[in-house]
Amino acid sequence: MSFVDYYAVLEVSPHANPDTIERVFRHLARRYHPDNPATADRDRFELVLEAYQTLRDTTKRVEYDVDHKQNAGSRTQLAEEAVDVDALDRDVELQTKLLSLFYVKCRKNVREPGIGDAELGSLLDCPIELLEFHLWYMKEKRWIARRDDGLLAITIDGIERANAEDHLRAARKMLTHEG
Repeated sequence: MSFVDYYAVLEVSPHANPDTIERVFRHLARRYHPDNPATADRDRFELVLEAYQTLRDTTKRVEYDVDHKQNAGSRTQLAEEAVDVDALDRDVELQTKLLSLFYVKCRKNVREPGIGDAELGSLLDCPIELLEFHLWYMKEKRWIARRDDGLLAITIDGIERANAEDHLRAARKMLTHEG
């Protein structure tokens, strides 16, 4: 079961005092109660009730706060990674390297263009687990595909993408040398 932020459910701060939690709970309980014809929402009501029962009990709240703090760290890390421009640049660079590997492998032997997961990890000196996102993305874009033999190989769309990237690199190189 995934972590549920009870403070967010009750729309209160983790520093909210018991009176505030009680007051907000009553307001939300009335709003989402199944007997309220205008705004009834049984699932939301049950979640609000669950949050209230946890946060009103001192012992449960202390235990919950430990989990909340750990999960808040995960959310903060996710947010920090989302704005890390260098990480995005590294991802694009890794995808370009992968596409280049597939391109060269196909160009060298069009009859056996496939590369296995272990070989990819070895060629890039990178665990396959770190490549999974990029391989998924490239498959979804139809730049690569898994062949009948289980190996991954570049597609026509992938070759066109690699050629377009090559033209962009060449143009950038010319501009920086001329500039």
